[in-house]
Amino acid sequence: MKTHQEIDRRSLELARAVAARIDADPRRGGLDRARDNCARWLRRSPSAAVEEWRRILEGGWETARKALLDESETGARLRQSSPFCGILSPKERWEIYRRFEDEQTRT
Repeated sequence: MKTHQEIDRRSLELARAVAARIDADPRRGGLDRARDNCARWLRRSPSAAVEEWRRILEGGWETARKALLDESETGARLRQSSPFCGILSPKERWEIYRRFEDEQTRT
């Protein structure tokens, strides 16, 4: 069973991979995708968490990147409702999951 701390660490690692992908894209297509996800989610089922991300995304990539990679409790909370899904491929996500599983079995 994973602890909340382990899940938060894995979530931060996924966020770092997402940020690296968006950083490498001069068009910042991942930011547009996150905005689209927020808009769709708000239409389907409005929530304070998604509205918070919508406001963050209005500030542009640097503001969103800072929130996404924030290592505080606020950052961990925000990553629980991250609109950046679909930026990494399933294979990329599973590689990060496996790395964390391997790390957990070694300890």
